[in-house]
Formats: sequence, structure tokens, C-alpha cells
Amino acid sequence: MTDTPNPAAGPDDVPGPEGPDGADGAAGAAGALPGTDEWNALAPLVPDDPDADLVADVDEDEAPRPLPAEPRGTAELARVYSALLARAGETLIEKRLDATARACELLGDVHRSAPVITLTGTNGKTSTARMVDALLREHGLRVGRFTSPHLHRVTERVAVDGEEVSESVFVRVYDEIEPILQMVDAELESAGRGKLTFFETLTVLGFAIFADAPVDVVVLEVGMGGEWDSTNVADAQVCGFTPIGLDHQAFLGDTLEKIAATKAGILDRNIEPTPAPHPVAVVGHQEEAAAEELEAQFGRRGVRGLWAGREFDVVERARAVDGQLVTVRGLLGEYRDLFLPLHGEHQAQNAAQALVIAEAFLTDPDRLGSVGDPAAAEGEAARPLDAELIGSAFSSMSSPGRAEILRSEPTVLVDGAHNPAGAAVLANTLAEAFDFREVIAVVAVFADKDPHGLLEHVRKFADRVVVTETLSDRALPVDELADAASEWWDRDDVLRERDMNAALMKAIDLALEDGEPGIGIVVTGSLTTVAEARTLLGRTGI
Repeated sequence: MTDTPNPAAGPDDVPGPEGPDGADGAAGAAGALPGTDEWNALAPLVPDDPDADLVADVDEDEAPRPLPAEPRGTAELARVYSALLARAGETLIEKRLDATARACELLGDVHRSAPVITLTGTNGKTSTARMVDALLREHGLRVGRFTSPHLHRVTERVAVDGEEVSESVFVRVYDEIEPILQMVDAELESAGRGKLTFFETLTVLGFAIFADAPVDVVVLEVGMGGEWDSTNVADAQVCGFTPIGLDHQAFLGDTLEKIAATKAGILDRNIEPTPAPHPVAVVGHQEEAAAEELEAQFGRRGVRGLWAGREFDVVERARAVDGQLVTVRGLLGEYRDLFLPLHGEHQAQNAAQALVIAEAFLTDPDRLGSVGDPAAAEGEAARPLDAELIGSAFSSMSSPGRAEILRSEPTVLVDGAHNPAGAAVLANTLAEAFDFREVIAVVAVFADKDPHGLLEHVRKFADRVVVTETLSDRALPVDELADAASEWWDRDDVLRERDMNAALMKAIDLALEDGEPGIGIVVTGSLTTVAEARTLLGRTGI
């Protein structure tokens, strides 16, 4: 492990001062901070807000004005967010756990304040985390959820009781823990090491908010990898592995085996004594190489794996208005005709995995041990979860920025696919769930991604493509993306626009010029791309 930040191009889904993939990174194209003249007007961090006049900047001699009960886009949040952005961004990876652990311990072991469920994988983590959250809340638990990235506001990353944490709580807890953060920074610097990073600090802040709430269970989404991700300071009782693919190879390795091995690190026990000595692994469908590596990693650690296609699976699916009906074979029984207001087979698989994670967490381990394991000790059989509660949880689901419809006539759909696997899932979802007679794609990607790998799948559903670039410093220049697109479409079907606003207007104009319904506009390429489109179309809620 190293304490030197890796300056290589980093993950697609991380906001920070370099302008990575998150709406705030998108808005701060030149590294500008909130509240400065350079901060772009598109910035979703501080949208038009009826509370803004109540929290306007005041003179230093003037007493601070009270925050509204649930403010949004406040000057106080801008202050805290600026402090976070001043730290090394999420593209500057510190492969270490001790710095985050030190801060958590000094704050009273906030990472041990509640049992933990951790999710890693390449695609589907956020959607699955939201589903697990909803299922546990339906069963009467107070849930803290930590996910990344955020689309519009940094506070989206931390949820309590299914709701984005209020800015007043976010600011208050940050101010309370800041002296400890500074103490850890000083210790690190005295040892010649880098201060706490943006993501490390946010992880500590998330744990502190959950301890402050308090919550009954914490659902964590790994930022990148697993072994050295700062979320791994907590020992999870249940560890979920969503589908693993090739992404972030500069940090995780260039093969599925290497990536899977790093992600398996969430099974390590990093607390002594550990509150979860016998973690259970719940594994979504995997490519063969990843599955074999995970199986080997489980064997080395003596961890039991519950596998999609073996211990659980999606039994049936049927299209429904605004979603699908799903039947899941879980560990404890079969749950039939669950309405899921999300599109695509992948979301059904996410739901099945989330359900089994909930089963594993809510079931007595002694009873769970006998499920599908004839060698286990005999005992009273565990009962299936309440089907009505599961149905209620799933029927309330949303997944912002994932096959999300923002408007109609013409239909505008956004999806944060940023790698070939994600684009393939998007293509399958559109073919299955939508009946567009023509599709116009709006695409913007990062320079460190594989544009051809993504465009190969976009070409399967898009008749024409409008290429552009986001406001991020990491954006692939529009001319380079246009050249790449011209290898997949006729040049006359590749249009280029300078920014997302112009690209969206061009696509909408093309659809309306046709004069007939049935043309869809699909915006994709990164979560920054999606965030900008959502903001421009007036959708900043999650």
C-alpha cells in the first residue's frame, strides 16, 4: 500500500476539485468553488431556492442567521463543501484504511455505532443499496445509507430514514467533527503522509451523522474497489457483490480476477474485536472469471457465499405499466408478482439480490445457516419475510439517473452508463421496455474512459447521435468524441454541440421537426452527463 495519491485518471463516479463525475464537479469546470464568481450558473449544488434569501452572506460582525428547517443550497453548505473540495479529490486515491479508522476512533468509534451491510461491484451498487434501505425500513429499522456519487448535492450521499440528510444536520455534524479531522491531518502530515482526502472525510462524516441520528443499521456503498476503500473500516455483517466488470483498471487491475480480488477485501475484518466475525456474502450474477476468483477468496476466508442462480434468483418477469412484475426465489421462500417501478432485467436482478441481503440480515444466523446447506445443524426453519412489506418497499423504488424518464413529447431518458457493461445493459433495457421508432442519443464521456466500448452498444439503439462535452475538466473533447462516433455512424448522423444545453436543444429540435410521435432521446455517457441534463430539464431532486 502507498500513502502517495495516484494522479492517474480516476473513477467515473466521483466529484472533486478536478471536475470528476458528479454534478458539482461538472459545474466547477475550472476548479471554482461554490460562492465564487467563477462558479458556473449550471451548478446543481446551489439551485434556485426559496430559502436562499434567508441564508445570504452576512458581515463578519453580524450574528449568523438561523437556518431554515430544511434549507437547500445554503451559504453554510457552500462553506462546508468548499472545505471538502479543498482536500485531495477522489481521483487521488489513498490506498489505506488507517487514516479513516483513526478519525472514526477519535470520534468514539462512530464506525461501530450500528451493524453494517456493505455493497461492492462495478454496476448496480447504488440501486441495490437503495432497495436494501427500503426493505429494512419496511421492517421497522432506522437505516443510514451512504452512497456515491451524488448527482446534484453532496448531501445526497448520506440518507437517514430514506431521506437525504438535511443541510443543517450535514453542516452541524461537520463543524462538530472538524477539530478531529484537523488533528488527524496534523498527525498524517507530521509523518510525511497526505491529509484525509475528500472521500475519506466524507466517509467519516457519514459515520458521524449515522451515530448522531442514531440508526439501527448502516448500508454502505463502496467508493472504489473494497480492500482499501475508506468504507472498509467497518466490518460488515452482510457483504453484497453486484456484477463485476472492467472499470477503474488504473487502480484495481486490468483483469476481472484482479478486480474481484480487490473487491473481496470487504470481507476482511479490520476491527478488533470484530462485531461481525462471520460475514455472509450475497453475490449477484458474475462473469466466470470474477465468480471463480470470488469463490477462491471466500474459501480462503472461510466465508459462505449465497449466489444468484444457485441459492436465489429471479424466477419470472413481466412488463407492467411504468415498470415490471418480478417473482423472486429467495433464501426463505418465493415472493411472487412484486411490482418494481424500474425498467430492465438488471433492476430485477438487483431487487433479488437486495431481497436476499435483507433476508440474510434479518434472519437469525443459526437459522440462516441451514438454508440450502444440508450439512448444517437441524433446527426450526426460518420463515419467509412478509410479502406485503417487500411489495411495499419495491413499489416505492426510484433510481435517479438510471433509465430515468425526465420528460415526454419527445421522451427524454437519461442513464449514467459510463462503461461498456453499463451501456450494454442500457441497450438491452431500451429494447425490452421501450417502443421507440427512432432514438437520438446525446453522449458525453470522460477522456479516461473507453469511448468505442461504450459507443458500440449505443449504436445498437441510436439512429443518430449528438456528441458534446460536460463541464468537467476530465471531459473528452467534443471533436475527439465526434471522430470516435463517426466510426460507428455515418458522418451525417453524427452531430456535435459545444455543451449539454446546446446538445439537448438540438436533439429535441430534431425530434420535434419529425412531426410524428415515437422518437426517443437518450442521454448517456457518465453521471456528470446525466446530472447536467437533469439540471437543465428542471429535475434536481432524488
